[in-house]
Amino acid sequence: MTTPARPPLGRSLLRLFTVQGSWNYERMQGIGMGVAEQPLIRDLDGNGTAYHAAVARAAHFFNAHPYLCGLAVGATARAEHDGVPPQQVERLRTALCGPLGALGDRLVWAGWLPLTSGLALIGVALGLGLWAIFGFLIVYNIGHVALRWWALRAGWAYGGQVATALREPVLQRAATLSAPAMALVAGVALPLVVHYLTGGFLSWTRAVLAVVAAGGFVLLRWQRARLTGLRFGLVLLALAALIGWFWQ
Repeated sequence: MTTPARPPLGRSLLRLFTVQGSWNYERMQGIGMGVAEQPLIRDLDGNGTAYHAAVARAAHFFNAHPYLCGLAVGATARAEHDGVPPQQVERLRTALCGPLGALGDRLVWAGWLPLTSGLALIGVALGLGLWAIFGFLIVYNIGHVALRWWALRAGWAYGGQVATALREPVLQRAATLSAPAMALVAGVALPLVVHYLTGGFLSWTRAVLAVVAAGGFVLLRWQRARLTGLRFGLVLLALAALIGWFWQ
């Protein structure tokens, strides 16, 4: 089989934005993966046998971070073009689920998203208003689209040797630095946001808020098996609504 000199990576990238649109419990992201891989394997052979078999494999069960799914799409499509046996292609897809899920969680959910969100909160607290929100939307999406594009291109470039892409120094450095950077920004944002949100309160109400926050932290640590931050936050919202209703 021949490898196309200019694969339609752009079309595949656009389809990757909808990779979770057909999510289901049986195949997870599998059908979306098949849709995204289809442009890259459309020219596998003339009679369609290899093409249809490859599309069926691409739509099998798959579950990983949505921003890094392109790495598996590009790698398996390249493996199909290189004539890798079907069983080996299946094993490649299965082996990529865990690493791509863990790496994506570290890079995005525990790094890039809270980092850019924290910067936006700092901007709002310093008086930038909507500009901080617009800045967050622009910067976050530039980063996540760049990650999707890198993953797809790296998968296509490395094919069956895609594990090499996961060991690239830039990627490893980003994974290592993302959590400390997020923690630093969150630490800076917290006092600024607290000051911004409590600016209109009287001094005694600020003390009450501080006591509630400290008590909530102690409760979450003490009852962490039964009490979550979400439940505690919902209780506080309900109490605030009740107090506001009586206050009026």
